[in-house]
Amino acid sequence: MRRPQQSAARTEARQPHEYREPKPHAGGAQPPDFPRDLVPRHVALVMDGNGRWAKERGLARTDGHTAGEASLFDVVEGAAQIGVEYVSAYAFSTENWKRSPEEVRFLMGFNIETIHRRIDEMDELGVRIRWCGRRPRLWKSVIRELEIAEERTKHNTRLTLAMCINYGGRAEIVDAAAALAEDVRAGKVDPKNVDEQLFASYLDEPDMPDVDLFIRSSGEQRTSNFLLWQSAYAEMVFDDVLWPDFDRTHMWKAVESYVSRDRRYGGALPNIVTADPASPADTNAR
Repeated sequence: MRRPQQSAARTEARQPHEYREPKPHAGGAQPPDFPRDLVPRHVALVMDGNGRWAKERGLARTDGHTAGEASLFDVVEGAAQIGVEYVSAYAFSTENWKRSPEEVRFLMGFNIETIHRRIDEMDELGVRIRWCGRRPRLWKSVIRELEIAEERTKHNTRLTLAMCINYGGRAEIVDAAAALAEDVRAGKVDPKNVDEQLFASYLDEPDMPDVDLFIRSSGEQRTSNFLLWQSAYAEMVFDDVLWPDFDRTHMWKAVESYVSRDRRYGGALPNIVTADPASPADTNAR
């Protein structure tokens, strides 16, 4: 997203050694000993199941969203423990406006409060907060809180947390295509030079690496229009646990699955074929 210059006061950069250590897991769980070079750089989270979690307990849907806040930030702490560099959280989609006005109002206010409530601890942890999503229709108060968080944490280098609010994968691609078309029309870009790398520079966060590990809670097995371009070669893990019951140990388990997979990006090694001595082809060759 091409954002206007932010008005928040400039913050001074802190050194990595000044970041606090990640908080321990509530139950004392420790992460597996992953080889550092195999840990995914970018983990995407579809935080699904808040409504079902609340329904099972006779609570309002909004109570499920409230309970899910702790899950997100426990996962962020756990991601920092193992060296994940980017976490993208699907907080509000472009399709979520179809929900009841009451739930939409709650989610807008909840996002404001969550960012405001968590900014200190995320800054101390060394988390850089970014926002992916469309401006139109999103509450100005949400945008303001996100921009303040972006400005305050922009020098942090331990981990980037992308809050995807009023975000849709198709919308992001359409907006990028429109911006690119404008630059072509203005003579700033030669159509002959358009390739995947140039197109990606028009996405919301062009410096964000592609998704390595895509996690969805609640048992549903679909991407729901999240980070479509960035997830082209992501490894998918679908966990049956409802989001408010999800924590860093579930994320670590997903990383274990990721580490065990063979990522070929469309390539493959040739098959090694051993001739069968009893085959006719082998007999004729003698």
